[in-house]
Amino acid sequence: MAGNVRVGTAGWSIPGQHAAAFPAGGSHLERYARVLPAVEINSSFYRPHRPSTYARWAASVPPGFRFAAKLPRAITHERRLDGAAEPLARFLGEVESLGDRLGPLLIQLPPSLRYDAALVEGFLSLLRGRFDGLLACEPRHPSWFTDAAEARLAGFRVARVAADPAVVPRAAEPGGWTGLSYRRLHGSPEMYRSAYGPGLIAATAREMDGEGGREAWCIFDNTALGEATGDALQLLGRIAG
Repeated sequence: MAGNVRVGTAGWSIPGQHAAAFPAGGSHLERYARVLPAVEINSSFYRPHRPSTYARWAASVPPGFRFAAKLPRAITHERRLDGAAEPLARFLGEVESLGDRLGPLLIQLPPSLRYDAALVEGFLSLLRGRFDGLLACEPRHPSWFTDAAEARLAGFRVARVAADPAVVPRAAEPGGWTGLSYRRLHGSPEMYRSAYGPGLIAATAREMDGEGGREAWCIFDNTALGEATGDALQLLGRIAG
């Protein structure tokens, strides 16, 4: 499997029904990282972690493994990207302890946050002034899915997440900056609970296999019943095969 293809889940818990797919011994993260090449840290959305915690996580995984990290809700949902310099600086100071194991930062926006060009320009200028790595944004208001919004994201080298379920048809396909594709599959028909069938897994594998040289991520967020792990294993097998 190409090193630019990253498949994983939101969090690294190992559900009982999939435990046999992971070698025994070590922490859940260590076991997870021996099989899947990436994970999305969602807990950073809810609470801060010490730099020493991020450093410990980084030391627990192989060199090729990568973490995506979700921006705190204090930035995206409480301040709604406005006046976020202080919590952003704190978060970046924490997550930098992942070192070279850090992949994209994920900016997931509240469904009620409409696209505002001046707001986006101000926030992304602030973020890009402090962070030069990979960025992915998951907008969830229909107003974001326009050529103007896509161009604005691309100008700041921000990939727009391809999400399922999609709020509009365009949201199902990667957008924004073309140097990164980032898929977040939340479960369908029931979000966070439903497993994906072999048809969607196969289609996603074909899409990611055709990404060319850009880094391609797929994170399964249908974790409520442990289905994300099975879906990630199936997708990884499809791509590797």
